[in-house]
Amino acid sequence: MILEVIATTVDDAMTAENNGADRLELITAITEGGLTPGIGLVQQVIKAVNIPVHVMVRPHSRSFVYSETDVATMIAEIQAIRSAGAAGVVLGALTPDGKIDEETLGALLAWTGDMQVTYHRAFDELDDQFEGLRTLMKYPAVTRVLTSGGPQPAPQAIPQIRRLVEEARGSHLKILAGNGLTWESIRDFIDQTGVTEVHFGSAVRYGRSGLKPIDPVELRSLADSIHQ
Repeated sequence: MILEVIATTVDDAMTAENNGADRLELITAITEGGLTPGIGLVQQVIKAVNIPVHVMVRPHSRSFVYSETDVATMIAEIQAIRSAGAAGVVLGALTPDGKIDEETLGALLAWTGDMQVTYHRAFDELDDQFEGLRTLMKYPAVTRVLTSGGPQPAPQAIPQIRRLVEEARGSHLKILAGNGLTWESIRDFIDQTGVTEVHFGSAVRYGRSGLKPIDPVELRSLADSIHQ
């Protein structure tokens, strides 16, 4: 079982590693769903921890529909993140009619090299997630999908997430479940969905607030629960 934790600072990253996180998603603007962090932060986090660091590549929070200049910006960010030594990137793009934007996805993947690629929660805006999953299966560079099974929190979409896990079984894709999870109920969630990776943000912070630092006691409780 892999525990991915959101980090927004170097201190977050070190606290996460020291208290049981297996991987980091490094972002800024947590209250906007995560945007690309500055390259200085990326470099310092990679120096500070030994666990894999996956970096958000999202130029703005207006939508997941991107212009040519947005895509050029994202490519430049991917190049810088790759040069910094990150283990992966987190990205996604949609067409105006709400499907996976394969043209943009292909343009971005051309620059990811051997980094892992997570398709982020743009996936949760798709009308047909199973069609979307089959689309992503055409791209070996995409290694996982971060999803809550739709627009609602993940605990409210257990049947959908279980179906996504079953659909992805045997492929190169893993389902990374996130949004609305808590350490108190995580074992039941894992048992009911069959996921092998989970993603936590505000639920492991003081007061369960995205704008607070990571609470080592909350995170350790979570890590002990899912790694038992």
